[in-house]
Amino acid sequence: MTPKELDKLIRIGEGFGCEFKSSPSHLGREICAFANAAGGHILVGVDDQGKKIGLQNLNSKKSQIQTAAHNIDPPLVLDIEEVEGVLIVTVPSGPNKPYCANGIFYMREVASTQQMKREEIREFFFKEGLILFDEQPCTGFNMRRDLDPEKYAAFLRTAGVPETMRRMDVLRNLLILNKAGMTNAGALLFSKCVPRFFLQASLTCVVFQGTTKVKILDQVTFQGSVVENYNNGISYLLSHLNTEYIIKGGPRREVLELPEEALRESLMNALVHRDYRSTAYIQIQIFRDRLEIVNPGGLVPGVTLKELGRISRPRNPLLFALLHRMELVEHIGSGIKRIRESMRDYRLSPPKIEAEADWFSITFKRKPQHEAIVDDGITPSGEGLNEGVSEGVNEGVKRLYQFILHNPGKRTPEFSLELDVPIKTLERWIQQLRELGEVEFRGSPRKGGYWPTGRG
Repeated sequence: MTPKELDKLIRIGEGFGCEFKSSPSHLGREICAFANAAGGHILVGVDDQGKKIGLQNLNSKKSQIQTAAHNIDPPLVLDIEEVEGVLIVTVPSGPNKPYCANGIFYMREVASTQQMKREEIREFFFKEGLILFDEQPCTGFNMRRDLDPEKYAAFLRTAGVPETMRRMDVLRNLLILNKAGMTNAGALLFSKCVPRFFLQASLTCVVFQGTTKVKILDQVTFQGSVVENYNNGISYLLSHLNTEYIIKGGPRREVLELPEEALRESLMNALVHRDYRSTAYIQIQIFRDRLEIVNPGGLVPGVTLKELGRISRPRNPLLFALLHRMELVEHIGSGIKRIRESMRDYRLSPPKIEAEADWFSITFKRKPQHEAIVDDGITPSGEGLNEGVSEGVNEGVKRLYQFILHNPGKRTPEFSLELDVPIKTLERWIQQLRELGEVEFRGSPRKGGYWPTGRG
């Protein structure tokens, strides 16, 4: 560091990454705090007012600082250089966090060093991945009351585990069950009622009108197991995104506007990598021009946005391993790569990926509704629907139309029951068909009115 660079550092003043010290006495706490944070500089020989007072016996002072670093648990190696009588101590962001000095943990907060309280230490361990949520015992879980035998049996079938093995042996060998009881990973997969333990482990799906969040057209929240939320989320996407019917001298093909593989990978990534300690839900948000999947919890420590698609560190490795046995996730680090490849194969631009400390999102750009999928002369066809219904409506609307066509005389509640679609969603779909002149309501709502097709 040059004298000019030192002067600039002093003028900026003390802060999150810089501390002034008149002498190297009691330097262990500052070294510890910087190592537990993002690292920084300690300027020894500069007083609190930013005046360079210089040091005598520099070799002795350097030795004193090195001793303080050696006494940190675990020990640290520092870079120390002298500029104009000032010792510039560069503390790295430690690779073996957390660090303590004399048995006490310290953290850098704004421009000061603070002793960490018990809950702060616990939170720090979680944030650094030293305590894993999915491996912790699920408080209050009772094996007889809370374990769902159907979910457990489905896991055995999918994972190829012999059903003749004792349940307790299987759970222990999979590390789902230990002396402290059922782990959080096990509860997320096998609990009869997941919200009993994790109300936050929910998935909210929303369709907005237009490109903003001003008006909600449809909304539903799923509160099942990780696998149930995954299946329900995929079903929601498939029923609310547009599908083109493609014909080219043979049987009709149905092509979703976005690659299903990319959607499945993105949703599973959100479910397996989210921070389950956060009270926020995973969000699927469908706008006219885009689809966003947002999950609580940013990138895990040690991974950057540039490295996504090449390396990965799962936030919930035990949960990841269980889902891998069920063939719901592939090898670590390959999901983002497959998403990008499937978008490229669809001739679509790659998704936009963003992350902050507390959230992660992936955004897919949707095709304009009037824009058909073109593939060497392939053209879309409604096959059985009037012109105008075949374009610009999603698969759910088409499915409802076909149901009304083949089941005249029924009402909206019956549609909801037999199609397994919320009434609010059906009302929106019916309104679209009414505006296109494809259906109309006949009779009185109080006297058993019904929806025939407009051509009936």
